[in-house]
Amino acid sequence: MNIQVQPEHKLSSVAPLKQCNVEKKEVELILVKDQNGVQYTSTSIIPAPALRAGLPGTASEDERETWGKKIDFLLSVIGFAVDLANVWRFPYLCYKNGGGAFLIPYVLFLVIAGMPLFYMELALGQYNREGAATVWKICPVFKGVGYTVIIIALYVGFYYNVIIAWSLHYLFSSMTRQLPWLSCNNTWNSLNCTDPSSIKSSVLGDVTSYARYKITPAAEYYERGVLHLHESRGIQDLGTPRWELTLCLVVVVFILYFSLWKGVKSSGKVVYITATMPYIVLFVLLIRGITLPGSMNGIRAYLNIDFNRLNNLEVWIDAATQIFYSLGAGFGVLIAFSSYNKFNNNCYRDALLTSTVNCVTSFVSGFAIFSVLGYMAEKHQVKVEDVATEGAGLVFIIYPEAISTLPGSTFWAIVFFIMLLTLGIDSSMGGMEAVITGLTDDFKILKRNRKLFTFATAFGTFLVALLCITNGGIYVLTLLDKYAAGTSILFGVLIEAIGVSWFYGVDRFSEDIQRMMGFKPGLYWRLCWKFVSPAFLLFVVIASTLTSSGLKYDDYVFPSWSNHLGWVVAMSSMLFVPFYALYKFCTVPGTFKEKIAYCITPEHEQHMVAEGNVRQFKLRHWLAI
Repeated sequence: MNIQVQPEHKLSSVAPLKQCNVEKKEVELILVKDQNGVQYTSTSIIPAPALRAGLPGTASEDERETWGKKIDFLLSVIGFAVDLANVWRFPYLCYKNGGGAFLIPYVLFLVIAGMPLFYMELALGQYNREGAATVWKICPVFKGVGYTVIIIALYVGFYYNVIIAWSLHYLFSSMTRQLPWLSCNNTWNSLNCTDPSSIKSSVLGDVTSYARYKITPAAEYYERGVLHLHESRGIQDLGTPRWELTLCLVVVVFILYFSLWKGVKSSGKVVYITATMPYIVLFVLLIRGITLPGSMNGIRAYLNIDFNRLNNLEVWIDAATQIFYSLGAGFGVLIAFSSYNKFNNNCYRDALLTSTVNCVTSFVSGFAIFSVLGYMAEKHQVKVEDVATEGAGLVFIIYPEAISTLPGSTFWAIVFFIMLLTLGIDSSMGGMEAVITGLTDDFKILKRNRKLFTFATAFGTFLVALLCITNGGIYVLTLLDKYAAGTSILFGVLIEAIGVSWFYGVDRFSEDIQRMMGFKPGLYWRLCWKFVSPAFLLFVVIASTLTSSGLKYDDYVFPSWSNHLGWVVAMSSMLFVPFYALYKFCTVPGTFKEKIAYCITPEHEQHMVAEGNVRQFKLRHWLAI
């Protein structure tokens, strides 16, 4: 076996560990690479103290589990990234913002920011083999941003699981000969409920669109039969949890717990179903959709190219925010998942593959959605724009209503809600895994009791989610959706990008990648990490802040105190960044300059602070690419 030490250090192989711990790490990394993908650590080369020092890449395989197969990891990442937003948000955004023209800013932001950030997180987690918090041993002062993204992932779980519970409720309700949202002859219907067959363009007039016509059987089933929204006067009047949704939420939480309790060994098998099922169903729905009368009108509306829309700044803002939220960077999930990879896994190829699959899925899902919307428009003799909508209104009102008019409607309804259920489950699994991995890596007592901690996390999300399944629960869900992972997640990823690219250094990060895979990232990726991606994130943060408006749900305007509460929720996660930085600065020893040096120097190099050799205090570090 040929062992080589990097020539620039020129130190004796018998030098004390204090002087050459970096070299010891590099020897071990080369050993790993020479073992044909087999994870092996020779303790005769790496002394036990070095292993305990927390050097990147020195953890032995029996200390950290790995994915059973490479496909487990890929399906988990794809399953997390491909979520409900791919179905209920992207198609409408594409239609609204110039059809095919919208793909220009969308693909541009994918290439210059989406993929680089995706690649950065996969490489960061894989090299350091740590969760979102402890990965910041590369620059300790930024550990607060790890807690920020963990808290955000936890907040998202509070309300995302409720949407999955809705899907499960609809799935159970679909198992009947006649779908419950087909007629007005139900106990939840109002006196104003109107048979959809009698609603034409002449009835709607210019006052409203069909998508906003709230007295159809499908709309009333969603708002009155499922949510019981009519029994609430607003966010100040929540009421008690609905027992049907509570049972569905219990089922969802148990699925999540038993998918995650054994770590990636169990979750890696669940995604074989949850990550592949949506594609099977989407293909079936697409084939059925394009055979419907009027489907081509919907597809033409979806792809209608209007380059004039590109003159509107809002289109570019929509493309930037969609590509960011769609890929799922910043939730700590990609870091957590990749930390269980083998050290020399090709995460570069993984990043290109999975991010491309995610975006192509978004685009293709638009055909399945708009073929049905075209059918709905022809059926009611209205324009496609009158039935086009996004969010819950699309997947729980418009699409189910269209399905209910088809032969074999029960079958199509079951198939559709199975797709929604699986889309949601693996995304929720990813978010919860980010929380569990991030905290168990930081607190060893939690790692020793992973099953109990997983249960506590799942049960905690269940308790908070109960607020979202009350009569006014949709108002709580709307508040969390806007503030829990809005500006705060953008802020978190911006700080993360700055911490990796500027303080740790793109050049050093590139060397880490070279140690893993044998090649250094190209100049394009390094420029994106250092300049383009931070600039992109700053643009999205500013744009989202300037375009932010007060909370609304349809015609209901939230009271001002609820917006203030929302900002409290957002700040509760963001404040971890400055508070932890202040805490770290106050707890490290030394003079003011030495404190700063300890804060920004990787943990395994902190002996260099005492030697006065701090990389970040040199101009060469900040100019390096």
